[in-house]
Formats: sequence, C-alpha cells, structure tokens
Amino acid sequence: MIIVPKTRGFICTTAHPDGCAAHVQEQIDHVRSRPQPGNMPKNVLVVGASTGYGLASRIVPAFSGGASTLGVFFEKPPTERKTASAGWYNSAALEAAARADGLYARSINGDAFSGEIKRRAIREISASMGPIDCVVYSLASPRRTDPQSGEVYRSCLKPIGQTYTQKNINTDKAEVDEVTIESASDEEIAGTVKVMGGEDWELWIDALLEAGVLADGATSVAYSYIGPELTWPIYKEGTIGRAKIHLEESCARIRGKLESTGGRAFVSVNKAVVTQASSAIPVVPLYISILFKKMKEEGLHEDCIEQIQRMFADHLDNGTQLDDAGRIRLDDREMREDIQAHVAGVWQQITSGNLRELSDFEGYRKNFLKLFGFGLAGVDYDAESDPLRSVDLVE
Repeated sequence: MIIVPKTRGFICTTAHPDGCAAHVQEQIDHVRSRPQPGNMPKNVLVVGASTGYGLASRIVPAFSGGASTLGVFFEKPPTERKTASAGWYNSAALEAAARADGLYARSINGDAFSGEIKRRAIREISASMGPIDCVVYSLASPRRTDPQSGEVYRSCLKPIGQTYTQKNINTDKAEVDEVTIESASDEEIAGTVKVMGGEDWELWIDALLEAGVLADGATSVAYSYIGPELTWPIYKEGTIGRAKIHLEESCARIRGKLESTGGRAFVSVNKAVVTQASSAIPVVPLYISILFKKMKEEGLHEDCIEQIQRMFADHLDNGTQLDDAGRIRLDDREMREDIQAHVAGVWQQITSGNLRELSDFEGYRKNFLKLFGFGLAGVDYDAESDPLRSVDLVE
C-alpha cells in the first residue's frame, strides 16, 4: 500500500515503516558520531521504550556502549491492510539494527502497569540477560489499571483551584487562538497522580529487587518536565505537577532501596521536545514553536537523542550533576534566562498573522510528522510499502 499521513490535531492514525526505520537510523548515526562514554550500562530495561525519550534511552546505551536492551511498551501491531503504530515500527527497526551489530534487543508489548508484564520481564532478564544495571522509566499513558485493586484511573491536564485561559495553537489550521481549561476535581487530581506519578516506577524496582535481577550499583532514571511560568497553571501547578511531585517522592524512596548496594535513582528534568505526549498538552505546541526558533538560532537546540546522549555521557558517566532538589537538569539550555526572556517577549506579540515569522511552526509540524515516519530524507513515499514488520516479542 501507499502510506500517507492522516492527522487530526495531536493524533496521526498512520505510520510509515520505512520512514520510522530511517528515523531510528538517523538517531543511531548520531550516537555513533559522538565520543563513547566510558562507563555505560551493559543490561538496560526501558519501560515506555518505543518513542521519544524512551526510544532514545534504548538507542544510546545499545549503540554507544554495546548494551543489551529490553523494551516494554504498548503498541498496535500491523495487519496486511493497516499500519502499525509508530512505536511498533521504531522497535522493529531498533531490533534489526541491534541484531546486525550482534546485540541483544527484545521487546515486551503489553500493559506495563500490570503484574504479568513485570513477571514476563523478570523471566526474560533471568533467562537471557543477567542482572539489570540501568532501569529507565519513561512511561506516558492516559489511564492505568491498578494491578492490585483492578480499579481504572485516568489522568488529565487541568489546573488546580482556578480556570486557566491562555494562548494556544490550532495545529490543523495554523492559527493562534485561546484555550480555557476548567479546574480539576479532587478525583481528577488523584487519578492523575495514580497514572503519572511514581507508584508504578517503584513497583517495577520492588519487583526487580525481590526477584534478584537488579545488579549491585544499578541506576534508575525517570523523566520529568517543569517548563516556563506560562505553562505552570496546567503543568507544574496543575494535575501533572502533582503527579511529578509524587514521582520525586517515589524517587527518594527508590534511592533508599538501592543505596545499600551502591545503586542510585534520579529524576531527570528534560527539555521540551515534540513527542506524542507533548503534542497533546494545550499551550505547549505554541511554546515549543517559539522556543525552537530561538534555540536553533543560538545553536542550542536538542531533540530526544541529543538529550539522552548528554544524560548518559555528562551525568550518569562523569559524575552526576544535580540541582538543589537532587534532580538531573537536561533542560538547562531551554531555561537559560536569555532564552526564556525572548520566548516571553514573542509570546505577547504572536498572532495567526505573524506565526510563521516569529516561531518555527513549520519545524514543529515537520518534527510531529517525523514521529510517525513521514518527511525523512531518502524514503520514497510514493512507492508501495509493506506495513508488516516483526518485533521480537517476549511472550
């Protein structure tokens, strides 16, 4: 079939297998072009491993340090008539490249919140990998079924204690408009913490420790975001912010559990990038479009792969540099005073009429389509493409 992008807002319902493979290869090529850190982990488990920061967290240790990687995700496989989700194709491409290098790389497709998927991962680690020395938690999901109670919780992106109105962008129409979001209820706050907080991260670490498959001195990292003040009502001070507070509290508990064997646990605050998750957050796509233009002009722009390469090389390898709250800060360049002052100034001026002049909205659009394998150099998008691609799944 000839595969074309079918988009609606922050959703693309198709993905191009050859384009996703080209995107993965582009990231692998970047990693190989950089100096190899000296103390890379050798057995890596990534929970939420198929796109964005999670995908980069498999690519960097595998192709910079020769690590074995096990990825956990929940992706839609292809049929003869329908494409898979982008994360499926990303994982297939990563595994193929790893096999070509003689590296172990397998995947588990299922509900990472469940006890069964944790047990499946532990069985595979015991049988094929050996003790895990790095656990990356990069899971983003709109809902979670509690593995003990069976209750289903849903997350939301809402302010707390106030109605929030701010500039926004209609990405389909390329128009600057406004969005108004009502305050979250107590139930919505609690649900967001259950889904997006650190409870499941801690359950993964507990399960790995109990099974004896976590190496002495293991490191675990979970990803977070803070962002600028203009997004704080729906992020830092909103429902997601409450979840991120819980994530950091969980990190402290995990650190305590790992310290006895020389292990470490961190929350890494990362830069704003175009991902499927960030595209769904009101206000953020417009902020990213303005931010990218300035950071590209200053030579400071980084995507997921550059961020994670820097995390492994500059923070996890050469002695971790932490902020006052004990977090890794990969958003340091984004949050530079001059960058944020520029963004704040443009924010006041930007309209539909000057959107392309004052921001990198076209770059945002290109990055978004790239997530689904479209717009990659060297891919013939007019040619027939077979949607079927296999992933080496652990059953």
